[in-house]
Amino acid sequence: MNFDFSDRVGRVEPSATLAISNLASELEAQGEDVVDLSVGAPDFPTPDNITQAAKDAMDAGHTGYTSSNGIPELKEAIAEKLCGNGVDAEADEVIVTPGGKQALYETFQTLVGDGDEVVLLDPAWVSYEAMVKLAGGSLQRVDLAQHDFRLEPALDELAETVSDETKLLVVNSPSNPTGGVFSDAALEGVRDLAVEHDIAVISDEIYERITYDGFEHTSLGSLDGMEDRTITINGFSKAFSMTGWRLGYLHAPSDLISQAGKLHSHSVSCAVNFVQHAGVEALSERTDDSVEEMREAFEARRDMLVDLLAEHDVDVAVPKGAFYMMLPVDDDDQAWCEGAIQDAKVATVPGSAFNAPGYARISYAASEERLREAVERLAEHDYI
Repeated sequence: MNFDFSDRVGRVEPSATLAISNLASELEAQGEDVVDLSVGAPDFPTPDNITQAAKDAMDAGHTGYTSSNGIPELKEAIAEKLCGNGVDAEADEVIVTPGGKQALYETFQTLVGDGDEVVLLDPAWVSYEAMVKLAGGSLQRVDLAQHDFRLEPALDELAETVSDETKLLVVNSPSNPTGGVFSDAALEGVRDLAVEHDIAVISDEIYERITYDGFEHTSLGSLDGMEDRTITINGFSKAFSMTGWRLGYLHAPSDLISQAGKLHSHSVSCAVNFVQHAGVEALSERTDDSVEEMREAFEARRDMLVDLLAEHDVDVAVPKGAFYMMLPVDDDDQAWCEGAIQDAKVATVPGSAFNAPGYARISYAASEERLREAVERLAEHDYI
């Protein structure tokens, strides 16, 4: 049978980050030793108290369906956490999802229709563009690369890009792929434009617990004027090293929640029951020490990697959060990344996947030993 595929799936390509990771896995299956710096997955085990909470929940019989939007205990814990960030949140304004990516997907599907304009800040995580296209939206983009990936110097360009026709703006701080943390002045600039043009804003805050050099995360929804126009996206994968658990959430005004909830109930039904109970434990203060240990390790790796690259005369924009770094490479970044994995057996992601040609994204969610080896291999094979 020759299937007649829908137009929407033809609008997008497979995830570039997963494609590189799959290639790395194939080489490893052939016996090659690949230093995989392509995927944003912490290399730490999930903290013991979270794992134990999941086991206890299973033993207690929490293995069936839950209410679609999530168990009350987790929604209340999320609302309390958001209130601690200065966001006016209530439990019934939360949808718990199987991963932060699902929360984003449901938000785009709920808000974006055919031809609706969505503005991205480049470099932007690969799936934003795909989700906009799947929803039928159109894209406008603001390039932050010329400003060392900072938003504040690009506010004038953002002001020229958004308009009364803009339906949605996406803000991701700390950023994947750059590790940039947007200043309060930059976020206030976003607020002013959003209010002026009556724009809804997605604030993807999944890396909020991973910041460095004294930088503090600010939730966009905490700013005056943003209470009723911000959709806050977050999850448990990065800060709590729970990538495979698939647990995330969105917070938004109640009218958006009621509409997104319909999509949620007809697609994934609910997040996994016992995983939600583990999420309650993750948000407790009992996990704070583990989160801080991981954050400190990421910061030490960042510092080491910056120094190692400097020894090879490679200057990078020093990330202030997350665990990514944009490495300047040849203009043909796709060819550079393909060569690096084939020759040096180091997996990175082409910057063009994030609309940032001329760069490769490095994830330093790997041990210091492997990071050192990656730099040595790249230097040995003349990639840096």
